This record gives sequence, structure tokens and C-alpha cells, in this order.
Amino acid sequence: MNLSTGAGSPENGKNGTGHPDRRQAAADHVSPSTSGKVRLRFLGSGDNFGSGGRFQACIHVDTGATRFLMDCGASSLIPMKRAGISTAAIDLILISHLHGDHFGGIPFFILDAQLVSRREAPLVIAGPPGLTQRVREAMEVFYPGSSGVERKFAVRYIEMIEGETTQTGGLTVRPVRVIHGSGDPPYALRIECAGKIIAYSGDTEWTHALLTVADGADLFICESYFFEKQMKNHMNYRTLMAHRAELGCKRIILTHMGNDILNHSDRIELETAYDGMEVIL
Repeated sequence: MNLSTGAGSPENGKNGTGHPDRRQAAADHVSPSTSGKVRLRFLGSGDNFGSGGRFQACIHVDTGATRFLMDCGASSLIPMKRAGISTAAIDLILISHLHGDHFGGIPFFILDAQLVSRREAPLVIAGPPGLTQRVREAMEVFYPGSSGVERKFAVRYIEMIEGETTQTGGLTVRPVRVIHGSGDPPYALRIECAGKIIAYSGDTEWTHALLTVADGADLFICESYFFEKQMKNHMNYRTLMAHRAELGCKRIILTHMGNDILNHSDRIELETAYDGMEVIL
């Protein structure tokens, strides 16, 4: 689905403790303008309850030509401002599913863009069906009347269709349905940008759909809420490792970690995200 013709609505108006592995951090700390590279920064790597003092899901990606967020949890403005990232400097926001710790920061983002950064360039927000209504409802709950205010920048919502490719902002995004009750379809995202493939699980229990999402990816960012506890709607580390050999990705980084897995950080073999972690692809 191309942005020009797709569904959308215009509107005006390694360790789990949260401390970086120093060797990895040194390897990943590269200039954001490095030619031919894609830079990711985990602004928020936490769960819905802020376990370990982490911010909610928000990953900043800079391809050089496009700067976008993967999810925008309710706490996202705080790490954005700490990192010096303006709401005027984001071209696109991709949302995996409609839970507050993944999309709840959008009302604050839009209002900051209007009142603080004085944004004028259009903003694209892409996510599952139901995105447009849920964002507008959230804005009305938090700041009544804010969803209908005329702004100097347009907001365009793209409600991505499961399995169909969306092209926008120089990205090719394929949403794949996963298993996570959120009121509207939850997606894992497969993103092609600047010659790299980033796979993102969103929130989900194990599903073979993740094999499609991760296949051939330069990086697979996967939630791991628990260490070995089985719970509906979420992944645990033991289950992920049981399927590790099937995942055809080059690299895996765990995110969205709760207290349970953080307390088992010494038993984790995979890389784990922390707030502020930078990765260069």
C-alpha cells in the first residue's frame, strides 16, 4: 500500500540490569551521520510498569534521509528531550499495537510539536486499524478539544493492513499479525530502510509469524517480558531461545523486559537493550 493511495486520514492541527556492556557500547557509539549506516537508539526499553526504572517502548531510528520512531509509549518525550531529539525532527512514527506503553506518547508528541518545537512539516503516524480513532480519543481524554485544533502541520494517519506492504518516508514496512490482546490488531513490523532490514516483534507470545518477520533481518528486536514464566500475550526468554535456531536473523536484541527477566540477567546469553543504547547497522 503506497502512502499516496493507502488508507489514511489527514488531520490539521549485555545485561538486563539497565547498565551497558561497555564493549558493546563502545562498538555501537558511532557518529549519527556515518555514511551508509542506520543508527538506532533505544530511548525506552522498558515494560508497561517501568520495571528497572526504564522508560516505555520507544526506539529512534536515523537512516540519514529519514528519522522515525518505532513505538511511542506514554513516557517517550522524556528520553527524547534527554537525547536532544526534537519532535520537529521526526518524520514518521510506526506503532506496533494500541496499548498505552506503545502509543500513549502520541498526544504529548503532537502537542509538543505544536506548542514547543513549532513544527511545520507534515507528520505521518502509521499503525494498526483503529489507530486514528484511538489517538484522537486519547487526545480528548488527556486534553479535551485538542484533537480538532488547527495546527501548522498536517498529521496523516496510515492504518496498515495485515501482510500488505506500506511505503512511506523511504521505508518499506510490512506488518504481520501477532498474538497480543490490545483491542485492535497487534503487529510485528518488518522494516526495510537504507539497505537494512529491522524486525520488531512488538508485544506477543511466541508465534511462527515471527519467523517471517525476522528472516534475513540485520536486527531482530524482540520483547522478552519474562525469563521462563509462561503467560498469555507475552514472550519469555526460554521460549525464544528454543526457537533461536529457526530465526534467520543476523542479530537479536531483547527489549520490553519485566522484573522477572531483569532478575535473571546473569543467565541471559542474548544482547539486552537498555535506555540510551545505540546500535549501528
